[in-house]
Amino acid sequence: MAQAREVKMQAEALNAFLAEVYPQIADDFRIDRVAPMEADIRLLTAERHLRPGGTVSGPTMFALADLGMYAVTLAMIGPEAMTVTTNAALDFMRKPASGRDMIGRARLLKLGRSLAVGDVLLYSEGMDEPVARAGMTYSIPPRR
Repeated sequence: MAQAREVKMQAEALNAFLAEVYPQIADDFRIDRVAPMEADIRLLTAERHLRPGGTVSGPTMFALADLGMYAVTLAMIGPEAMTVTTNAALDFMRKPASGRDMIGRARLLKLGRSLAVGDVLLYSEGMDEPVARAGMTYSIPPRR
């Protein structure tokens, strides 16, 4: 039987940590929910996140996916700022809704000592179907 995983950082602690470590994006994202091996992160969509045509840009969606994977990994291992992306693939599946926040639903598929592997589904608020899917791997720094 698999060992139960305990959440080490709840949403409030993750939001405070991200504001401290990445103040340049503190007003763009918010962790909404944390559960064992899962986290939901919200892009607080603003004009600066849009591409021509009024929908959220690809680079912004990548940032949401990347930060979602970072958040779910930290939720499980604790505050390790130097946890970094080692692999990422993003599939864009449909056009995001115009002017709506986006939600990233991140889940860890495997959490080891040195690597975390997971996926993030990206949704436009109010849409039932995902607009993008990311597969990501993060490197976890060794404990000192």
